[in-house]
Amino acid sequence: MRKFSIALAAFAAPLAFIGSQAFAEPAALDARIEALARSWDHVNYETQGAGKADQLAAIAAQADALSRQFPNRAEPLIWKGIALSTEAGAKGGIGALGLAKDAKSNLERAEKIDPNALSGSVYTTLGSLYYQVPGFPVGFGDKAKARAYLKKALVANPNGADPNYFYADFLFHEGEYAEAERSAQKALVAPSRPGRETADRGRRAEVQALLAQVRSKRARS
Repeated sequence: MRKFSIALAAFAAPLAFIGSQAFAEPAALDARIEALARSWDHVNYETQGAGKADQLAAIAAQADALSRQFPNRAEPLIWKGIALSTEAGAKGGIGALGLAKDAKSNLERAEKIDPNALSGSVYTTLGSLYYQVPGFPVGFGDKAKARAYLKKALVANPNGADPNYFYADFLFHEGEYAEAERSAQKALVAPSRPGRETADRGRRAEVQALLAQVRSKRARS
C-alpha cells in the first residue's frame, strides 16, 4: 500500500488506518493468547475439585471464539485443543473420549495452518493424545503416531520443557527407561518462560515425579 501514498494522497488516511489495523490485529491476538495461557496455567496447576473441568471448558470456548475471529491463525486452535484435552483428563470416563476427539480435530486444523506456531505445541499435544487415548476399537490411540509427533515436537523445540516431558513420559510407558531419563533431565533444566511461572513450577514438579518413577524402574531392572 505504500506505493500509493503520494499518487493518491486523498486516500492516505484510510490507507494508514488499514495498515495500522493490520498490525494491531496480531498484537491484539498475541495478548489474548497470552491471557489464555495464563488462565490455563492457573486452572491446570492450581485448581482442584469438580469445577476444574468447567473452567477448562470455558477456556476452550474462549479459544474457539478467537479462532473464529482469526481463522487464519493456528494459535487459538492449538489452545482450544490443549484446553479440551486437559478437560478430557479432568473429566475421565466415556465423555473424555469425545473431548479428546474434538481436541484432535482442532489440532489437526491448526497443523494445516502453521504446525510451528507456539514452538510446535501442536506436535506436542497431538503426540500426547495419541499415546494417552486408548487404541482401536475404543479410541484413536496410536503409539507409532505418538512417537512421530513427539519427535517432531522436539525438532521444533528441542530444549522445551513440554516436548521433553511428554516424550519422556511416552518412553517411560513404553519401557524405554534410559532414554526416558535423559529426556526428563532435559525437561528439568529447560529454560524458564517469562509470564509462565506457574506452568514452569507445575511442569518441573511433574518432571521430578516422573524421574523418580523412571529411576525406580531402572533400579529394579
